[in-house]
Amino acid sequence: MQRVAVINVVGLTQGLIGDHTPAIQAFAKSATVQSFPPAFPAVTCTAQSSYLTGKDPAGHGIVGNGWYDRESAEVKFWKQSNHVVHGEKIWDHLRRQHPGFTCAKMFWWYNMYSSADWSVTPRPMYPADGRKVFDVHTQPMDLREQMKSDLGDFPFPSFWGPAAGIASSRWIADSAKWIEDKEQPTLNLVYLPHLDYCLQQYGPDAPEVAPELRAIDAVVGDLIDFYQSRDIEVVLLSEYGISQVSRSIHLNREFRKRGWIQVKDELGLETLDCGGCQAFAVADHQVAHVYVNDPSISEEVLALLQEMDGVEEVRMSADIWAASEVREGQHDHIATQRAGDFIAIAEADAWFTYYYWEDDAKAPDFARCVDIHRKPGYDPVELFLDPSISFPQPKIAAFLLKKKLGFRALLDVIPLDADLVKGSHGRDRVPPSEQPVLITRSENQVACAEDVFGVIASIVGGE
Repeated sequence: MQRVAVINVVGLTQGLIGDHTPAIQAFAKSATVQSFPPAFPAVTCTAQSSYLTGKDPAGHGIVGNGWYDRESAEVKFWKQSNHVVHGEKIWDHLRRQHPGFTCAKMFWWYNMYSSADWSVTPRPMYPADGRKVFDVHTQPMDLREQMKSDLGDFPFPSFWGPAAGIASSRWIADSAKWIEDKEQPTLNLVYLPHLDYCLQQYGPDAPEVAPELRAIDAVVGDLIDFYQSRDIEVVLLSEYGISQVSRSIHLNREFRKRGWIQVKDELGLETLDCGGCQAFAVADHQVAHVYVNDPSISEEVLALLQEMDGVEEVRMSADIWAASEVREGQHDHIATQRAGDFIAIAEADAWFTYYYWEDDAKAPDFARCVDIHRKPGYDPVELFLDPSISFPQPKIAAFLLKKKLGFRALLDVIPLDADLVKGSHGRDRVPPSEQPVLITRSENQVACAEDVFGVIASIVGGE
């Protein structure tokens, strides 16, 4: 067996490798650089599941970062149990071939209750008094306190939200070196999310991106040197590239105009009642899963999606396609029920919001907070502080003081202006400059996301 470290540098593309990334550029010159069409949707959970199972979403079932569960009538985003990913995982595949094979999974998603030997993932604690205490979850469980004792607490605010930055990726890189020192895994899967933040905030061509590239390059370069000094084969990988966007699409607001959306008044604010909607959309970057609870309006929903400004393409479930009178050859089928009845795909310069309210005064309280689990869709606006708040830092300090004193408080500092977002992803039909990369000394060709599984396995020594 060859020991391997896979460093997942989110958002990295060939166009970003250059003067601002000298370490990555030097590594690329010593290896083979491939771009390939991303998984569909081109989002973290789907891409990683394709890499680690060698299957597409029809096989592993991960149709996005979240989806609507029809049985519980709930939208579930950023779940963490590995059990939701179907199919054999790469560590089980290689363990069958190589007794003694071990795997560490450092912050890749769906990282709880897997059969990987060691795993670390962000996981707050939620005491009954309403507090949210930042922490990580590990397997084995006692790994958590050992790692925190040596590395300090995981800098959770830098992992997502307005304070997102390089500190979280540095800590993850340190944790990957820590597990190597302690356990020497055969395969070490390392997730570095840093570029995702600035590329969505500013767009890939913004001057603000240059220092962020230098920051992640320093972290990656240090990891490359660390692994190569131990004769560990390094693989650099990304999940997708970021497209420059200039407009947002509010599908649920359009659905509401037609009476398809049902909302519930909760203390004067509106929440989306998914089970009571005739149709609604779960937004996930540049794709939106549309669930039709009333089959009698399916054709009407499809017609609206096809006519909407900013929607480039609509893909439909096999059942809807078979029953539809509009069966044109360009429609792709969705092979799993989790994905809903239709998937709307935005044009290259647009992305989908989850917004369903018509009056910002009635937006739910969580809309102005960093709240990735309660929102019925992905919200990149969580990367920004509300510019209408003149002095946000004192407000944040007051919130933290209230928490420390044991009081409940709302950190409502997130704006409701979707036009702040300048970068997005999710489309699979993108130019090579926006495709993910695989940088390795392996000569195996990668034609799609599922092929990454075979490349990693072959480097380790699998078949």
